[in-house]
Amino acid sequence: MSNVRVQQDNGILTLELTRADKKNALTRDMYQAMAEAINNVAENDTVKVILLKGEGDCFTAGNDIADFAVDKGDSAQVGETAAFMRALAHTKKVVVAQVHGMAVGIGTTLLLHCDFVYCASGTRFVLPFINLGLVPEYASSYLLPHLAGHRKAAEWLMLGEPFDATEAAHFGLVTQVCDAQSLADTVAAVCDKLVAKPAYSLLHTKSLMKNDSDAVQQQMDEELDVFIEAMSTAAAQEAFDAFLHKRPINPEKFK
Repeated sequence: MSNVRVQQDNGILTLELTRADKKNALTRDMYQAMAEAINNVAENDTVKVILLKGEGDCFTAGNDIADFAVDKGDSAQVGETAAFMRALAHTKKVVVAQVHGMAVGIGTTLLLHCDFVYCASGTRFVLPFINLGLVPEYASSYLLPHLAGHRKAAEWLMLGEPFDATEAAHFGLVTQVCDAQSLADTVAAVCDKLVAKPAYSLLHTKSLMKNDSDAVQQQMDEELDVFIEAMSTAAAQEAFDAFLHKRPINPEKFK
């Protein structure tokens, strides 16, 4: 069971994370299911929009640490994640994200590859890679400085502290902040408007706006190489073990 509900209707492919009991923490199977769903509609002209959302009280808590902490440093374990990253980053379809609760780690960095991002007013974002002894991923070390400026990107990536919806909107990470009660209706209305647009114009407008795809892919590849290496460091192993055993990090090992 992938814990991803895939639904195609009226020109919209909806991918909904359904692991609400675990805050929609992402497993390898979930990444693979999303990658396959996105790739399966690549040549489907009836689908114009991909909608990403999560059920329950959280968009996603990021990676399921227990699922990724085994055999740290093995590049094979990030294969499904990389497949999803490539699928989302390179899809020609318009991508809309509906975000609420928490967007942790890749729950925030994947938004950089969406065309529209709508979030509830109480949403919290966090890029905690450095607090796990890791490095940025999904080209966030390239895209965030371009989006928010170096200093704000440095704050988000080097301190790894949560920030709110107002800050995310101010620096361009989200399109619009909505009341929680109106979020779903706002997103549905936007998706319907997009589906009604001429397919050729919609596809090529997105393509023309994403003319740095080669640079983005190069940064993704370079980040992934460093990320895999970082997973085998003493600091990352200490962070993973502390998280899994619900204990404080030993500062002597986290250097």
